[in-house]
Amino acid sequence: MKFTVPTLPFAAVLLATCASPALAQDDTDPGMALPDDGQSSGIDSEDTVFDENWLTIGAGAGLTPSYTGSDDYVVFPLPLVQGRVGPVRINPRAAGVALDFMPKGGKVDFQLGPSLRIRNDRADRIKDEVVKRAGELDTAVELGGSAGVSVSQVLNPYDSLSFNVDARWDVAGAHSGMVFEPGVSYFTPVSRGAAVLLSASASFGDDDFNDYYFSVSPQQSVASGLPQYRADGGLNSYGINALVAIDLDGNLANGGFGAFVVGGYSRLTGDAADTPYTSIRGSADQFLGGVGLGYTF
Repeated sequence: MKFTVPTLPFAAVLLATCASPALAQDDTDPGMALPDDGQSSGIDSEDTVFDENWLTIGAGAGLTPSYTGSDDYVVFPLPLVQGRVGPVRINPRAAGVALDFMPKGGKVDFQLGPSLRIRNDRADRIKDEVVKRAGELDTAVELGGSAGVSVSQVLNPYDSLSFNVDARWDVAGAHSGMVFEPGVSYFTPVSRGAAVLLSASASFGDDDFNDYYFSVSPQQSVASGLPQYRADGGLNSYGINALVAIDLDGNLANGGFGAFVVGGYSRLTGDAADTPYTSIRGSADQFLGGVGLGYTF
């Protein structure tokens, strides 16, 4: 039997909203395999709310950089909708969603489906007045695919190790480029009512993507006073994060209310770190923190 802890996918949404896209990918269906006797770790092998159709809704608040590379931080709300309808799983992404059409239930499970993200980096919430004078960017609509694999019972009967990757292309004519985001995560419960998720991820952008977000054009240079800069494609960031999730009635398997606390760090690299938006006006070190509450039924 497998089930999905409701607070974990919500936390993935929060992690993904950090201005650095390195934190954008966590496996949002980190299933836990339960043994037949249900004696280990105090978690019973009873039926769970996740065995059939289910839905998680929630809200939270995160503290993240105001844009990729900023050293100014902003607080903003985070909504959540995640669940399963028939064979289709609905998984949250950074300002978006991914659908998973692959069947589940084995020691090794696969994920495959479309992915959508709305990217509004430097489209609003710019606190730095110099960067703001360079001009706001257009909102990108990124469409693509998501694929992954999850292995259960790695170190104990209830944990899972997951690998996933998203590839998306802008279809709205903003950056008109492509992003490639691989990630790995490890999930394990620490009691009947609490669990921990550790993850690492990275983000790559092509020439069009990096030119749009990290270059300083002659016009932007005149408006802001920043030196001109031309960014090329490559690795933009890598990061790690940690999450502690707590079911408020002490039972991860029965749904209801759950809360989490999360923190993370990512490091911008390459042209994403060298651009004047980061090297002069911001910082390559990017942090996040947040709390949230969700309800699963």
